[in-house]
Amino acid sequence: MNRQPFQIPPQAWDPKLAPWLVRLWRPMRRRTLRHTQRLTPIEVRGAEPVRKALDEGAGVLITPNHSFHYDSYVLMEAAEQLGRPPHVMAAWQVFAQGGRLQSWVMQKHGCFSIDREGSDMRAFRLAVELLKDSPHPLVIFPEGEIYHTNDRVTPFREGAAAIALAAAKKATRRIVCVPCALKCWYTTDPTPSLLDLMERLERRLLLRPQADRPLAERVYRFAEAILSLKELEYLGHPQSGTLPERIARMKEAILTRLEQRYGLAAGAGTVPERIKEVRRRIIKRQEQADLTDADRKQLVDDLEDVFGVVQLFSYPGNYVAERPSIERLAETLDKFEEDVLGEDLPAIRGTRRVVVSFGEPVEVPRERGRKDAVAYWTDDLENRVQALLDGLNAEQNAHS
Repeated sequence: MNRQPFQIPPQAWDPKLAPWLVRLWRPMRRRTLRHTQRLTPIEVRGAEPVRKALDEGAGVLITPNHSFHYDSYVLMEAAEQLGRPPHVMAAWQVFAQGGRLQSWVMQKHGCFSIDREGSDMRAFRLAVELLKDSPHPLVIFPEGEIYHTNDRVTPFREGAAAIALAAAKKATRRIVCVPCALKCWYTTDPTPSLLDLMERLERRLLLRPQADRPLAERVYRFAEAILSLKELEYLGHPQSGTLPERIARMKEAILTRLEQRYGLAAGAGTVPERIKEVRRRIIKRQEQADLTDADRKQLVDDLEDVFGVVQLFSYPGNYVAERPSIERLAETLDKFEEDVLGEDLPAIRGTRRVVVSFGEPVEVPRERGRKDAVAYWTDDLENRVQALLDGLNAEQNAHS
């Protein structure tokens, strides 16, 4: 997982979409995709119904899975077939860490910032207005993070559905949601690079590399070792049980302790919702003027513990065992490279082909019709994206 600063955002960044600059920047985006990220070719499916909805004047919200680094570049490429570039909601940290030039370029590409840990009503209202009135589609990644589990959709946050429903209520035109699946497969063998990384990881934990064992077995051996160390740190001693059980137990123990410390009801909501609320409380407390050095250190430690929960949440524990494909092995090792070796981005290990699959546009009703409308639409969009991914994987498996 990527480490990011969590605090009150220093500013907000609004979109300044300039289609001429998006076109001008196209060769540079393509060069990055093909030569730096080695993401080629990019196949786009289902674009015509989305383009038709845009041409008919509908407000279009696209909700892709947050699948891999530079997936926003891939989506920009896919948007070429929609006939117009999108607006894109992005975490404020992406702007703050990118520098002034990158922030300017992002704004000209239609990106705008959101504080995901706060109640960012400015970003919410802006997104509603764009969806209500703009001729360009709006892209929101409802997972919020890149979890490196491209085959599984992580529970969607409710913001995208809430924005769609609010826009539909105010708009004088149709509002549609478009589920979108992004999926990549290796076309060159990354195994030599993965084996080299596996050995580096094993040596980092003072484990003797066992090159005679299958890579999947070594991945789980390493996972057991690193989890035992974290259990020793947080729970006092290594635990028993399956890997998913142990991950869930430690995740719950850390979150519950933090919730109790910050006056929250333990276990209320999904793990991402609970993480967001704890982070929000910590950030709010950091703004108090009467904090001692010990108080500040405790808050920093608590933010680090929250990040540890995010890391734990990103490891299902059975992702590779369920289907030990080269892609799942690579994703898991990519995650270890970030989490254990501290790399900002994982190395590029081979050429990957990408499919962007747009689902059928789904019209959002003007009236909610049910009290749980936001939760209902969130689940519906999540299930539609997962179904698109499952279909792509079934097709790939049938031809492999």
